[in-house]
Amino acid sequence: MSSLFLRNAIAECRRYKSVGDRAIAQIPETALFEVLDSESNSIAMLMKHMAGNLLSRWSDFMASDGDKPSRDRESEFRSHPADTRESLMERWEAGWACLFSALERLQPEDLEKTVTIRAEPCTVLEAIHRGMMHAAYHVGQIVLLAKHYVGPGWQSLSIPRGKSEEYRAGVRPGGRQYWTR
Repeated sequence: MSSLFLRNAIAECRRYKSVGDRAIAQIPETALFEVLDSESNSIAMLMKHMAGNLLSRWSDFMASDGDKPSRDRESEFRSHPADTRESLMERWEAGWACLFSALERLQPEDLEKTVTIRAEPCTVLEAIHRGMMHAAYHVGQIVLLAKHYVGPGWQSLSIPRGKSEEYRAGVRPGGRQYWTR
């Protein structure tokens, strides 16, 4: 079961990344930096925050606290003149690569070992769940914002409205098929 969980966690994280990638690809660069109001984050801020979190949590995952002293979390929520689509994508890719590298090195017996996040002990299994929920939360925010900025030209990332029956017709008995355009 542990081996199955690890494979599934990696697959789900790849799916979250893919959803984020496809949402980000649909927006113009200027929309990356738009904020809805003073309490909102831009897509750029969310990307920097996710990259910072992934790098901090998953670098040296088994041996050091997941909240690295070198991380400047507050800077992730500020726009900087050097922020461009290219620089944001580089950070985004580096964060996700760090996560996948750490997850792919794990063995089933590692799931019950203890790691720390902000000096709080938790099992590797708990840390994976925590990371997946964090990624899903912020990828969902990115999708919502991207969909808002793209408007009627939005290309659905799942089953488009009005296509549920068509989707169901394409699902094979006993199997699962994700929507593909």
